[in-house]
Amino acid sequence: MVVNRMILNESSYFGKGAIQEVANEVHKRGFKKVLVVTDKDLIKFEVATKVMDVLEKAEINYEVYDGIVPNPSIEDVQAGVKACQAAQADCLVAIGGGSPIDTAKAIGIIVENPEFADVISLEGEAGTGKPALPILAVPTTSGTAAEVTINYVITDTKNHRKFVCVDPHDIPVVAFIDSDMMMGMPKGLCASTGMDALTHAIEGFITKGAWEMTDMLHIEAIEIISHALRDSVAGDQDGREKMALGQYIAGMGFSNVGLGLVHGMAHPLSAWYNTPHGVACATLLPLIMDYNKEFTGEKYREIAIAMGVAEAAEMSLSEVRDAAVQAVKQLGIDVGIPQSLAELGVKEEDVAQIAEDAARDVCTPGNPRDVSVEEIIMLYKSML
Repeated sequence: MVVNRMILNESSYFGKGAIQEVANEVHKRGFKKVLVVTDKDLIKFEVATKVMDVLEKAEINYEVYDGIVPNPSIEDVQAGVKACQAAQADCLVAIGGGSPIDTAKAIGIIVENPEFADVISLEGEAGTGKPALPILAVPTTSGTAAEVTINYVITDTKNHRKFVCVDPHDIPVVAFIDSDMMMGMPKGLCASTGMDALTHAIEGFITKGAWEMTDMLHIEAIEIISHALRDSVAGDQDGREKMALGQYIAGMGFSNVGLGLVHGMAHPLSAWYNTPHGVACATLLPLIMDYNKEFTGEKYREIAIAMGVAEAAEMSLSEVRDAAVQAVKQLGIDVGIPQSLAELGVKEEDVAQIAEDAARDVCTPGNPRDVSVEEIIMLYKSML
């Protein structure tokens, strides 16, 4: 008998202006001191300051830790833990994309579970004993869904690797999905994070752990994202509103069933070359979809129908699988995603070691088709 588990936020707020509820949640939960976790650019461009203004208006005491960088490192987390302890904060307000929210998760876990202060011991399912310091998450990108997942990713810079942590104790207690916070995204970031969201939805839909409830979420997310992403990248407010919802729905699903080889192969690229995670996923997605297609039953037909592929319902299974892959590839081309790993700076001499890292990644075993290191090498090289 298979027992499936669903873990979601305690509360979530959706829509323009949702960040106004941050102060109400802080007061309602009795928090006295907030540590805002964000990055310097979000402060510089007055994105994070929108939330800080809400805190100030409500006379909520807070301090800021803005030492977050893309692909946050062990050292970034440890500095954040020190900042949290120095501030004597009793909650975290994480503002940003996956990097600030992931860092906040690690900070919150370690503050309450100091035996994991080395950070590296959190890899995989660490078995922490206590919930993280409460996290209120405000995403500023439409992609990672970090605000609703039990996963976070940290970079071990010394060993050129990213590691995934999976912990029900790290999920933010409240999420605020406000498209106004996402309007400042440049086109490139909007495209890469949006394609990351599509990757979450597609990988979650075909992963070995998928089941009826997550299938329902993922197919809806695929439909929303594939129809809204082009408009979102063009800067359309309605498109960004829909993307904010689509990426969250995808997160509700994949957080509970895992991902696959796209993420397994993308994580080492970020660790080795500092490639933005969404770009790495988006570049690899059509290739790995094609690799997996014979192991997915009728699911590519459902993907094709959700993406609006003409006559997908009447095509043969072979035809519709190819059509689904092509629809995803064309979407990536339309929003400016690189179509080769050479464009990401990948070097052929590094591929063997990168493939070893990908094979060990926690996401890889969820792939619907089992894969060897030799096959991963072949896949990387086919995109150089």
